[in-house]
Amino acid sequence: MSELLQIRTRPAPAERLDTSQTVGAVPSSPSAGPAPAAGGRLAYVETYGCQMNVADTDMVLGLLHREGYARTEDAAQADLILLNTCAVREKAEERVFQRASMLAGHKARPGVVLGITGCMAEHLKDRIRARAPYVDLVVGPDGYRRLLDHVREVHDARRAGDTGTAVEDTALDRQETYEGLDPAREMTGGVTGQITIQRGCDKFCTFCVVPYTRGRERGTPPREVLRQARALAAAGYRQVQLLGQTVNSYRHEDVGFAELLRAVATVDGLERIRFTSPYPLDFSDDVIAAIAETPKVCKHVHLPLQTASDSVLARMRRGYTYGQFRALVHALRAAMPDIAITTDVLVGFCDETEDEFRVLLDALDELRFEGAFTFAYSERGGTTAARKMPDNVSPAEKQRRLAQVIARQQAITSEIHAAQIGKRERILVEGPSRRSAHQLVGRTDTFRSVIVPAGPGVEAGALVDVVIERSTPATLFGRVC
Repeated sequence: MSELLQIRTRPAPAERLDTSQTVGAVPSSPSAGPAPAAGGRLAYVETYGCQMNVADTDMVLGLLHREGYARTEDAAQADLILLNTCAVREKAEERVFQRASMLAGHKARPGVVLGITGCMAEHLKDRIRARAPYVDLVVGPDGYRRLLDHVREVHDARRAGDTGTAVEDTALDRQETYEGLDPAREMTGGVTGQITIQRGCDKFCTFCVVPYTRGRERGTPPREVLRQARALAAAGYRQVQLLGQTVNSYRHEDVGFAELLRAVATVDGLERIRFTSPYPLDFSDDVIAAIAETPKVCKHVHLPLQTASDSVLARMRRGYTYGQFRALVHALRAAMPDIAITTDVLVGFCDETEDEFRVLLDALDELRFEGAFTFAYSERGGTTAARKMPDNVSPAEKQRRLAQVIARQQAITSEIHAAQIGKRERILVEGPSRRSAHQLVGRTDTFRSVIVPAGPGVEAGALVDVVIERSTPATLFGRVC
């Protein structure tokens, strides 16, 4: 991590939030920059991983668009092929290697460049080329500004007769927030836009590779967050989602997360504001108040628990006890009785006993989360756990515990959903249902998914009042009022 500590620049003067005017140019349409000329270059991008990766892909596409690239959905037509990757799970990395091998066949066409970008590029660094020598670019999450320079380097080397040259750019940069780079929003639809307000992570949980692949925590300047929010509103987006690895620990100069939430809520044209993922330790009273008191901020929090055993939490180096987590859940529900809280759960961590696991099942019954992303522990190279802790819970036992957690949570979610029947809700329509062209899907303020029949005024981006008529463990079904 030494490269993180050596990068220093003089900080800008302290800035306060200005919600009264736009700082910098705001595009009048979703398109970023001039359209590529006919017969111009084409880029094909596949994205693996979390919403942060999706947002990074949109930013890279915006950068490529301004340099004359258009996006293609057909890799066989592309001049530049990129796999934007995740490093959280080993299986995802294996899929990327398999996919890269398949896509390498397109390099038979002259001039095609194949790259792996993102967290996997940072995590595996030079090992990618050892396993996949046909990859031309290996670019980490802090190297996107230089991406096109690297493409040109590969082309220059080929013209000079060096067909084996590859470019690796995996230096982490404690200052990089990609200020001023607009995403290619025309690629993502016009209902929900994403704004990355924070990059990196300072928590260093023993099981997590993120601080090593995305670097140390730094906040995007508030002026940039507001500029992007206004651009989204001007382009017709109704909702924004603020993204960060530990989003509620956001700080830039003297501006914290609570102030930023309230400021984004003043942007005309935006109806809803969401954020993910917060960290339990960083929920101050001011942040809770900002969520509760700001109507546009949705009353849903994804709050990762991971486990409920204090001894396992200590081995994970999460920084809180189950008692502290439970008190936070009570504080959120006291401030917002109708809030929906979802979570992450990790079973089978190093040395986890049956008694430690049973505490987790009891916590699910007590806290009654709206839903949960559930995982069995998988060791990641480079983490503290991989270096110092035995991965000694058997795969079969991990799967048994995971199945119990899933069954328990599904039962709780089913009960919560069934209790919504007969209630009136306002949903933001997101688009067509995957199952039927005659149905659309929208979400409540609390992030519950609702299926409604198509009809007049029921279209993507519309706010529609519905009555919930039936439910499943995953979805609610309603009729338009």
